[in-house]
Amino acid sequence: MKKITPFLWFNTQAEDAMNFYVAIFKNSKVLSVSPGPNGIASAVSFELEGQELMGFNAGPEFKFNEAISLFVDCKDQAEVDELWEKLSDGGEKSRCGWLKDKFGLSWQIIPTALGELMGDPDPVKSRRVMEAMLQMSKIEIQALQKAYNG
Repeated sequence: MKKITPFLWFNTQAEDAMNFYVAIFKNSKVLSVSPGPNGIASAVSFELEGQELMGFNAGPEFKFNEAISLFVDCKDQAEVDELWEKLSDGGEKSRCGWLKDKFGLSWQIIPTALGELMGDPDPVKSRRVMEAMLQMSKIEIQALQKAYNG
């Protein structure tokens, strides 16, 4: 286990969530499943793109909210499009690249280009990119580039 590992509290869906995430991300794997009562796993651990995570079935006392999200750095629009559709299936699409999956976990699906364009030293260009992004649900690189170019 890594020194710091995100720990996700689920009601009873930790194993379902893990399998959902592992099926979406190409470089992923199940690390362990600890059996629990009634044939439902009590705890799971898995890896998504090199990041280890743990899931625990601990009951309905706590729910996910936007105070924590998983940020996914996407290399191109095709990756943004694929992850946006797969992770939001059964969940909720939001603004500025944010979505909630069907388990209520928040994700940020963000192309690398957004940070590059917003990081331009020209404040006029970076402001135009920010304003364009604020109008989006799923981030569209071509629209960001158009805003950047003026």
